[in-house]
Amino acid sequence: MSKRLKIAIVVGEVSGDTLGAALIRSFKAQGIDAEFEGIGGSQMIAEGFHSLYPMESLSVMGLVEVLKHLKSLFAIRDGLIAHWTQSPPDMYIGIDAPDFNLRVAKLIKDKQLPIRTVQYVSPSVWAWRQKRVFNIKYAIDLVLCLFPFEVDFYHKYDVPAVFVGHPLARQLPLHSEQQQAKQQLNLPLEQGYIALLPGSRSGEVARLLPVMLEAVQSILQSHSQLQFVIPAINPQRAAQIREMLATQSPQVQHQVRMIENYDKEANIGRLVMQGSDAIVLASGTATLEALLLHRPMVVVYKLHWLTYFIASLMVKIPYYSLPNIIAKNKLVSELIQSDATADNIEKELLNLLNTERGQQQTEQLLALHQMLIADQSIQDPAQAILKQFQL
Repeated sequence: MSKRLKIAIVVGEVSGDTLGAALIRSFKAQGIDAEFEGIGGSQMIAEGFHSLYPMESLSVMGLVEVLKHLKSLFAIRDGLIAHWTQSPPDMYIGIDAPDFNLRVAKLIKDKQLPIRTVQYVSPSVWAWRQKRVFNIKYAIDLVLCLFPFEVDFYHKYDVPAVFVGHPLARQLPLHSEQQQAKQQLNLPLEQGYIALLPGSRSGEVARLLPVMLEAVQSILQSHSQLQFVIPAINPQRAAQIREMLATQSPQVQHQVRMIENYDKEANIGRLVMQGSDAIVLASGTATLEALLLHRPMVVVYKLHWLTYFIASLMVKIPYYSLPNIIAKNKLVSELIQSDATADNIEKELLNLLNTERGQQQTEQLLALHQMLIADQSIQDPAQAILKQFQL
């Protein structure tokens, strides 16, 4: 292929940035000559990506919470459409962030712009708001799915979809080197650590970190030897976490260490989890990384009460976290909304540390990892796109 492609990509958080960077590398590995632009983070920018807006501007979670940012989100959306109307890319790839990306894709179709559209990471349409599949069928030319059961759902509605798996499932080894991670983080090799991951968005940290720290304070009263570590993926989260530690939980600061991201890969959360014995984390993509690292975990999440009420009316599956969804079974504890209390976090965490439950969960997560990489139907995402569009 002699033509130089212009590929637009939009991501809204660090996990999408990781996928976006891997996708750019995959296109390059296919020998594709292309320029990449849109919205991305440090990992994509390091691959030569041109970000038209800061990725942080899209990092908004929840139905009610988004209302506060609608004006700026609409301005970004309209700015992208105006830019791509004047200079259309060959394709638009929305990575996760479905509420934003599907709206951009719909406008591309409404305006009949000559742009092929891809959604990389299926929204949880199989779990809730299933009628969204009809909007996806209109707006999206190809869905790249992380899990095989998602492809089956889309094919019922004649939506082009392929299973590409998650690159981390193949990238991360079946044996996770805990000591190596500790060395990279400059943590004492003989000390055990509990990882706290309250999320990558400001709102998530504000809601979840206080209850996590309250649990830490209680746990330390009976287990004073434990140490805790929190990753900060960017300077904004580092400043937020540092302030919350100083103002809300100064009494535990000497046993709670924050580690800032120090390289373009932004994989500090993964390293912290790898170096830890157990994890307390926000429900989201990080739970997949915890699964692939085979670390015992407690999943927590809290939303604005109205967001949670509306969402609970539409959810069609019994689980929230990816390990449980993939396993179709409750492998890990989920403390959602009113259940996300310090007492419950302490109880579930100590249960993982003090009983055979932790080892059992580790073995179950390893089995899931083996299942994910054994599937022979996995396609390379860049190859799947090029094949679909005959490029």
